Formats: sequence, structure tokens, C-alpha cells
Amino acid sequence: MMMSTDFASIAPPLASLATGVVSAALYGRKRKWINALLAGVAGVALALMVADLRLPAAGAGALAVDTGSAGQLSDADRLAIPRAAAIALTGDGLREAEWRDLPARPVQWKPAAADLLWLDFPRTMSLGRIFTLTVRRAPAQAGWRLQLLAENKQVLADSGAAATSAPGASETTAVATANAVAAATAIAVSGAAKATTATGAPVATAAPGRGVTTAAAGNVAPVPQLSVQWLPPVAENMVLQARLLDAAGKIVAQGPIPLQVKDALPLQIQGRFDAPSFDARALNQLLADGSAIVDWSVTLGKAIARSETARAPLTAPNAMFVDAAYVEHLSPSARAALLAQTGQGVPMVILGGNAADASLWQRELGLSLRQQSPTTEKEDVRQFSVAGVALSMPPATLNPADNVGAPWSVLARDGKKQPWLWQRDLRQGRVIWIGVSDWHRYAISAPQALTLWWQGAMDQIALASVQKAGWQLPDAMPLPGLRSELCAQGAKAGTTLQVEGAAELRLQSRADKADAICTALWPQKSGWMKFTSAGVAEPGLEYVYAAQDWPAWQRALRRDATAQYAARALPVSVGVGAGVNSESASEPASRPLPVAPFAVLFALCMLGLWWREQRQPAA
Repeated sequence: MMMSTDFASIAPPLASLATGVVSAALYGRKRKWINALLAGVAGVALALMVADLRLPAAGAGALAVDTGSAGQLSDADRLAIPRAAAIALTGDGLREAEWRDLPARPVQWKPAAADLLWLDFPRTMSLGRIFTLTVRRAPAQAGWRLQLLAENKQVLADSGAAATSAPGASETTAVATANAVAAATAIAVSGAAKATTATGAPVATAAPGRGVTTAAAGNVAPVPQLSVQWLPPVAENMVLQARLLDAAGKIVAQGPIPLQVKDALPLQIQGRFDAPSFDARALNQLLADGSAIVDWSVTLGKAIARSETARAPLTAPNAMFVDAAYVEHLSPSARAALLAQTGQGVPMVILGGNAADASLWQRELGLSLRQQSPTTEKEDVRQFSVAGVALSMPPATLNPADNVGAPWSVLARDGKKQPWLWQRDLRQGRVIWIGVSDWHRYAISAPQALTLWWQGAMDQIALASVQKAGWQLPDAMPLPGLRSELCAQGAKAGTTLQVEGAAELRLQSRADKADAICTALWPQKSGWMKFTSAGVAEPGLEYVYAAQDWPAWQRALRRDATAQYAARALPVSVGVGAGVNSESASEPASRPLPVAPFAVLFALCMLGLWWREQRQPAA
């Protein structure tokens, strides 16, 4: 029998019981023992009637559930779980989508020791981004390697021998570059996964299609995580392969890695420069190579300007680039109009290489600039490592301080932790100060590294391209015959979804996804699954894995989902977790104590007291 312990719940039954005890005591003083007994029983009956007492649910006790190695739940167990007080689980559990359909119950579960894998990689990305595959292994092993293979089994990237990693290192990174310079020189910002740039690790560049091994000399130590990187050369759908090898070179695990590489949405950039420079020219060329829509104007002389008209209207500009001289030479009214435009939401990026009037920046934007010290000129050079290439860029003549005060803050630092990018908010927009120069030197000597450096900068300073509708794939590893989900962002609830080879489905709102509508489905076969919807212009694709693919990853996903489900039954977690039905999660595995017998007993006692009081004349 259970009862709430908060004061608001126990006060009414305590008051009822106290009333009955006092009444019985008063009758006892008059030696009316039968009346005292009736008053005491009535008080107890009333207290039990108003108390929120609960009994264990019918069939209480832990329900034995065995999901087996395949993570299957029988229909009998599925129906019995809502009536059970707890679950005694055997096996690795179920997937997250399956647990979400069941009410929360306490779980008694002790998973057995097993080899587990977690794979992390973007399933959809834009052309020009670096693809990064990270594999985490438990328990950690020494000497294992990770390889990324093309569809023709050619090695694209190799993490090298993890056994030679330095003591305390937890990750070995490898980078392999593709043989298409055009793909590497495209700068784009989109809603897809961001490109990853390797910094701070010794990385070598391999020939096209060859892997790169990166490792630091040291003692043999277990490594829990490895990563490899690769630059896709073309936009297409592909199914790569990942392979794990032990220290002896024996294959431990191998499976598919689906990847959709899409053409990037072109950037929309405005450029206004008061003086020609090689840096501005190099930036303009990078944007043009990336198919950006550019509205560019450079003042060459007193009455001479070079303009580049955008090939299409700039409907949603991602950023506006200006040099410091352009802002300094504007009239006060024109400068106010420029800042007002920035305040409406479009970031203004200032190339600070030719700044000369420190007082103007302090007055207009609250930016305190200081002169670069000639005695520390070499020490102040910013150092970057991009894809194994070292880039050195001198600071601007005037730059903010390292510990710049509000409203300005440091946005990015170099490999030596020296700031080179600053920003401040300006109403709905932002102002960004780029405090390095001379990057044009790498346009010929290291074009790919320069492109990736600017790609990382664009990710931090430019607005993402507008995508009104798109697909979301919540299921990390869809499997045939198991419940999965598809979600659409930007579509209306009730929109129909057509899945190739399946019945028509309907997208519905979900409490844990405010910006998307979802539907459940059960894939029928492995391979690419195509789907369309009237609310999303672009057809969607999702890869369905085969049942035998990545068994260690499947086991890890089920165990993670089972741990999350077990946390739902805890008092602090009930109804809080994402995807939890708050009504079913808060439903306890108990039933209320019937109050009708106590109500009848209370009524009989009170009637008996009234009858006895009527029979006995007042003293």
C-alpha cells in the first residue's frame, strides 16, 4: 500500500483521524463506550476515505521480458508491459522508437559485457565539405585501425596504427584529399553538415584515392575512438564502406556508410571596397569558384570603380563584406544607413587590414583598436593548420585587444590561441572584424587549404542559406521490419507522404518536435528508400541497412535507447525526456484503494451514533 507524503495530501486524513479520536475520548469520559467505539471507527473510515492510498497494480511484480540478440519484443510482452509494475529485462533491449510507444516502467536490467561500436557521420552534406567518420569502441582496444573504402573497395582514408598513438591520446585523425580541385574550391553555406577541418595534428596529404596515416610516436595504449576524413569529389548518392582492423590486420567489423552529397546552395554576398587589394581579389575569386551570387564593387581611383553585377537578385544575402577604408570614407549619413542595414540582420564583415582611424571605430561601434607593436611582429603572426598545410597570416595594423570588452567578443582564435576574429551584436545583425591579412599568398601555393580556411570562417560569420522545407531522418540506423520514423520540416500537419513500395502515410505533429511533422513506418527491404511529399519540393532518400549490418552498432543503439527508457521511470525524469508521452510516463504501476467500503462504514457509524443519541434522553 502506497501513500503520498506531501503535507497537502496527508493533512485531510490526519484531521479526520484526529476528529474521530477526540470524539471517542469525549464519549469515553461519559462512559458511553459503544458511542466512543462508533466515533473512533467513523474517524478511521473517514481518514481512509479521503487519503490517496494506492495498491500495487493487478499482477504486480517484475514482468520478465527477453528481447534476445535481435531486439525483438513478443506481442504478449507488448500487451503485458502496461499492466506490469516493473520490467525484468534480459538482452540488449529495443530501439528508441519502439520504447517510445510503451508506458514508462521501472527496469531491472544488467547488460552483459559485449563489444560495442558507435558510428558518427553526416548522412547528407554539401559538395565542398569534408566528410568525417568517427568510430567509438567499447571497450577500448590497442592497435586497431579504421579505414574508409570507396564503392569499388579502394581505400580512401586510413587512420593508421592506433597502437603508436601518444600516451593519453584518445583519437587518431586521418585526412585524404580528393582529386577534384573544383570541388575543393567551392565555398558554400547550407543547412547540411558543416565541413570539418583538421587542426593541431600532424596530417600528410596523399595522392588521389590514397589513405593518409597520422600517428605520433609513443607507447602502445588502448584507443577508444578513431576518425577519418575525406573530401567527396562529386555530388551523388554513394554507399561507402568502413572497415575496422585489429593490431594484426584482421578485419574486426565492416559495413556500409551511406552518404548523400548534394550541390551546395550558392552564397549571396555583397562586397564594397574603397581600395583595391590582393586579399579582396582572392576572396572574390574563391566566391566565384564556389558559384556564389556576388554583388561586388571596388573603388580603383577618385572616379573609377570596378563593379560586378550579381547574376541573380540577392533575395536573402548571407553577408556583406567591406574593407575598413570603405567605412571610414563614408559620409556620416551613408555610414548610418550602412549600420541600419546591418541592424536588420545581414552580418557586416570588415576586413581590417587598411584601418587607419581608430577614433571612428570607437565612436561608431564601440571598438577599441590598438596599434600593432613592431617589437612583437613575428610573435603576433597568426598560425593555422588546415588539412596538414600550415598557413601564416600577419595581423592587421590596427586590431582589437585580446581581452576586448563588451559589446565585442572574440569569435575565433588561431593554433596559438591568438584571436583573429571579433564580433558584436547590432540589433538583429552582427558586425565581424577580420584581423588578419595576406591570405592571397596561398591562392596559388595552397588553394585547397585556403578554401577550407575560408569555409570555416564562413561557417562562423555568414548566415545560413534559407531552406524553407526539408527532410529530417531521426533514425540513426533504419532496419527492415523494425519501426522507424521520417520527419519533414516546413510542411503542414496532415500532409501525405508517399514511400516507394509502401502504402501512403500521413505526417502528423509531435510534441517533442516543434518545427517538424513526423510519421512512423516499417521499411520492407534494405537499400535506398525514396519518398516524396507535397509539402517538400525535393524528394527524400534514406538508406535502410540490412539486418546483418553492423551488429555491434545495433547492439549499442539498443542499449542506449533502453537506458533512456529506464530513466523515464525515475521520479526526476518522468515526462521530461524527449519523445516521452507525459500521460503514460506519469502513470504509476498501481491502482487506487477502493473508497466505497469506507464510505458505507462511515455512514453506518454516523447513523448508529445518531440513533443512539435519539434513544438516550439528555442528562
